[in-house]
Amino acid sequence: MGDPRYRLVIFDFDGTLADSGDWFLSTVDHLADRFKFRRVSRDEVEALRGKSTRDVIRHLGIPRWKLPAMGRYLHGLLAQQTDRIALFEGIPRVLHALREGGVRLALVTSNAEQNARAILGPHAALFERLECGASLFGKARCYRRVIRQSRVMVSDVLSIGDETRDIQAARKVGIASGAVLWGYAHPDALVEMRPDLVFATPEQIVQRVLADPSIPYIA
Repeated sequence: MGDPRYRLVIFDFDGTLADSGDWFLSTVDHLADRFKFRRVSRDEVEALRGKSTRDVIRHLGIPRWKLPAMGRYLHGLLAQQTDRIALFEGIPRVLHALREGGVRLALVTSNAEQNARAILGPHAALFERLECGASLFGKARCYRRVIRQSRVMVSDVLSIGDETRDIQAARKVGIASGAVLWGYAHPDALVEMRPDLVFATPEQIVQRVLADPSIPYIA
């Protein structure tokens, strides 16, 4: 097998590695009441998946200045319930395969580090860097910091996430963007953004990042 297509992969966490979508949805009404924005009806959820993060915030009438406090509160709630969230099926094998294939791994997430470590469990050790607590629209800054500390060329870096803002952040930094189709955003919304790579299944990450589609995926 030759060299991997990318030397460093920067993963998003929620919706990409961790299957936390249902848990976050279960908190929306509580957050709406506490932070005084309108509740989301069940009928709206699917439609909102097709909108960008900024459009969702605007639709719900959430002032931008409330977002940091909301994030801290939400992650505090999650810290008490991390046992309810697991990694997506196949993700641990993907992380191990990438490392064994010579790919370095980093994590950039708005979630708290203690939550990410609790949910990742022993797999957290596979990541060289965990940049946690990123602001909702501050991922580009975190990407730059990870790349600088890792001392790699931007052409050797791939970010992988499940939201349109992940693709936008990658473009700001000049790195390749990969979108997974099993997370929060609707697949059509992601494809419309034209990311460099699209992954329908976790095993496709291994196949495409290691630049060898013939690699068997071993369960």
